[in-house]
Order: sequence, then C-alpha cells, then structure tokens
Amino acid sequence: MSPNAPTISELIAQERRLTLPHFSYDDAYALGDLLVSMARKRHAPVAIDIRRGAQQMFHAALPGSSADNDAWIDRKRKVVERYGESSYLVGTRFRAKGTTFDDSSRLNPSDYAAHGGSFPIAVEGAGVIGSVTVSGLPQAEDHAMVVEALEQFATTLDA
Repeated sequence: MSPNAPTISELIAQERRLTLPHFSYDDAYALGDLLVSMARKRHAPVAIDIRRGAQQMFHAALPGSSADNDAWIDRKRKVVERYGESSYLVGTRFRAKGTTFDDSSRLNPSDYAAHGGSFPIAVEGAGVIGSVTVSGLPQAEDHAMVVEALEQFATTLDA
C-alpha cells in the first residue's frame, strides 16, 4: 500500500462526512456532470457510473476509456452493494489483515473487485441507497476523484 494511501479510519470518516441530505435524479445528473467536468480538465480516461439501487441514473465514457472500465465499474459497484462501504475501504480492510479480497472474501473475483473507485451514496435517515463509481485511473486516484467530487457536490445541496 502506498504511504499516502488513506487509512481505514480516514476512509470511514470520508463516508460519514459524505452522507447527503437527499439524492434525486437531478442530483445524480449534477454529480455526474461534475465528475465529467473534472475528468475532462485532467484528461482522465475514465468511465463514470451513478446508480440508485438497480437503476443506472448516469453513465459517461470519456476518451481513452473502454468496455473494460465498464466491467471494472460493475465489479467495484457490487462490492459497495454487498458491504455498504467504498470498494477501497473493503480492499484496505483485507490488506490490513495481511491478505487480499480475492484470496479471502470467498467471492468470485470475476464478479467483485475491492479496488478503489466505487463509493456509497448514503442519504441521511435512509442509509446507503446507491453508488458512484469511476474507473480508468489507478485505484487510489479513482477513489480520490469520487471523494473530491462528492465533497464539492455536497456543498451545493440544501438540507
């Protein structure tokens, strides 16, 4: 793990801090648009996905991304759906135990990937209702882009 990688407690604090007062269709579009804008400015070859439950509310594929990024999105998102935590946090918990998600989770790595980039969308009073996922950069950067976007987005919401 990188010396600059967030700790388990820092990852948990991100999730607590980024619980939103609400999350609508318009919110999904605004968050997705923000992520696309960030990615374009950085020339980041990413795909972006936002879901509420089983419904895909936003998807974008930027130049340099591929269908492989969509497959990674699905695998990372399934970790969020199963654990209710970011895919990066889940993977970090396994690494902290001296193992890997693939070796110890008993889940098929073709279906699940505990790599950074998928983050739970949590709403006050409702809990985790969906996910926002970025794929195309190294896992720490995918995760950081999602967190940065959620931090900016959260400041625009009224309670």
